[in-house]
Amino acid sequence: MSPIKKEDINQEVFDLYDDYCHNKIDRRNFIEKLSVYAVGGLTVASLLQCVSPDYKNNIQVKVDDPRLDIETIAFTSAKGGGSIKGQLSKPKNLNNQLPGIIVVHENRGLNPHIADVGRRAGLAGFISLAPDALTPLGGYPGTDDEGRALQKQRDKNEMLEDFIAAFEYLKTHPNCNGKIGVVGFCFGGWISNMMAVRVPELLASVPFYGGQADSEDVPKIKAPLLLHFASLDERVNKGWPEYEQALKANEKEYIAHMYPDVNHGFHNDSTPRYDEAAAKLAWKRSIDFFKEKLV
Repeated sequence: MSPIKKEDINQEVFDLYDDYCHNKIDRRNFIEKLSVYAVGGLTVASLLQCVSPDYKNNIQVKVDDPRLDIETIAFTSAKGGGSIKGQLSKPKNLNNQLPGIIVVHENRGLNPHIADVGRRAGLAGFISLAPDALTPLGGYPGTDDEGRALQKQRDKNEMLEDFIAAFEYLKTHPNCNGKIGVVGFCFGGWISNMMAVRVPELLASVPFYGGQADSEDVPKIKAPLLLHFASLDERVNKGWPEYEQALKANEKEYIAHMYPDVNHGFHNDSTPRYDEAAAKLAWKRSIDFFKEKLV
């Protein structure tokens, strides 16, 4: 049987996967609901394999890329999880200072895709730090299902403190000039919005399809925002009108892009939710934004 194409999958399958990824339904319920769409030569197993991430064959910047210096570091998060590990990426043989980018993972820890995104930020001319908020529980466990289960055990506000601590660590790194932005995906998008609220020194925030800050917190935002949304992502998008209204009312600097006909997770190239054109455009816009605000 030839591989399943993205076009062969009913949109409701992507919606189910989104519910599953965000703990709205458990794995048993997900499989049961998926069976409805196992028709016309499709099987539950083939659908499940298709929508599940394939990290092995979808890494853009490898961990041994000769253009980068990549290391695992640890920093202290006194108000969060204690000692937190992260991937630090920077251009090879760097002997000067660069702006920094905090790269924030989804709701499953620092998986291979987000680590890859961190390395992409390094190649773009920044020093990037991609922390793993699952460090207190042993770190990303190797699969997203296990990662989601572990991340549910942590308090999201304590994890926010971990990423604020990452900002403080990067700010004093000898290769960082102290000009720092943040980019995050899904859960990391919410972290990016909340770091804009909590960190006055943050100079740029780029949430990808992330939950919004409460309207009463918007006056605290000082960082310019570049927000990316997927038009088919009803769950996240329902909070955008109120957030935008608050941003306008408080005269905050922001740019928002709504990408047509794409799903939540469209930037993640390890699953069929990936949309190449939208992902490349969103990433280019993000890097251009960071260069404008940080360089």
